[in-house]
Amino acid sequence: MELTVAAEVIAAPKPETLPRLSAALADVIPHAGLAELITCAQSPFQLHGRSPGDAGSAVAIAEVAALRPLIPAGGSWQGRATMAGIEVPVVALSSARSEPSALLVLLRTEDTPMPDEHLAPVLALWDLLTAHRVGVQTDGIPPGRLAASRAVAAARATAISELGEAHATALTALLHTLRDRDLDDSDARTRAIDLTVSALSELRSRAELDQVLVEERASDAFERLTDSLRRILRPGGVRLDLGIPGAEEGADRMLPGDVVNTVSAAVRAVVHASLEDQGVSDGRQVSRIHVGWEVDKADLRATVRDDGPGALSRHSFDSRRVIERLSPLGGRLKVDAVPDWGTTVTIEVPLTPPDTPRQDPVTGLGARELEVLEQLARGRRNRDIAQQLHISESTVKFHLAKIFDKLGVSSRGEAAALAHQWGPK
Repeated sequence: MELTVAAEVIAAPKPETLPRLSAALADVIPHAGLAELITCAQSPFQLHGRSPGDAGSAVAIAEVAALRPLIPAGGSWQGRATMAGIEVPVVALSSARSEPSALLVLLRTEDTPMPDEHLAPVLALWDLLTAHRVGVQTDGIPPGRLAASRAVAAARATAISELGEAHATALTALLHTLRDRDLDDSDARTRAIDLTVSALSELRSRAELDQVLVEERASDAFERLTDSLRRILRPGGVRLDLGIPGAEEGADRMLPGDVVNTVSAAVRAVVHASLEDQGVSDGRQVSRIHVGWEVDKADLRATVRDDGPGALSRHSFDSRRVIERLSPLGGRLKVDAVPDWGTTVTIEVPLTPPDTPRQDPVTGLGARELEVLEQLARGRRNRDIAQQLHISESTVKFHLAKIFDKLGVSSRGEAAALAHQWGPK
């Protein structure tokens, strides 16, 4: 795919973005329509092209959101899914350039699986478009919970609109029945009852889907997560053990949607890191992964434990942006790797925002420490930082130790994430 095509899609006015994206992908992935679910826009759910099914039917936001657990962060998934009430072949893409990840679903006109090399440039284009939108949306606005809350509220507004349309349709049908002079009282009553029962069932279903955007029962969220993990682990023959939450672990608690999505994404990233970043040590590799979580009064805590060589490093989570995703919600990550015994990763995210606004941690740094942090945030090594600032490497190490202590972090990735979040824009 040529860069000029990507430039045309990115530079398109907002109403033309999806049509141009569809045209750019038509030869690579023949499709009848596409849908996007993003967080970096005032209208997070958009459709273009034809929806399957009868005239007037349309793909729903909940149908697209239901694919999220199937798609690895920053990856793709293809198969058959229910869209507009009908099962059709789709290709779904997830961009890790936004949080939660931006989704693009193409309604294919063919059912033959596509090679990964054909999907790679499509995913790259989706990443570029998402990164551009995030940059435009957040320019001059401090990132954090407010931005995430606005995105969730916008998505819920779309679902509420769909719910209102369903109400209007049901009331219109009832009114038509009551006004029909060709029906006697008995027939009108029977038809009105049938319409009411059907409408109530539909409205309850839509209301439940709306609630998923805002909050979800802990047991249901854990079940969705484990379904996606089974798809990750099954091809490699890795066994999945589950610490299923019971009543004492808060199985019946209703959890905020942004917390559930963030923790689920972090768990999947940890599982991918466990499988992909440890290799084989003395013939030892990961054969079993245990995943569990519990809800206490203040936090959702997830635990991922493997039986691998215990070689998992913090770099694996930095490269997968786990810390960066957890930071806006006040989340924490703890890694306990024991050689030849395996690795245990604990993820904790508060269920509610702090009572007082979070203070900028960078303001406590001195002038030289800020310079070192700025260089670190650019991905430079200690040697490069020393050359850039005309100081010794030992001095750089000294400043980094002070920076880590003042910021309350334990890795370069965590410090860089805070620098990007709170540093000068």
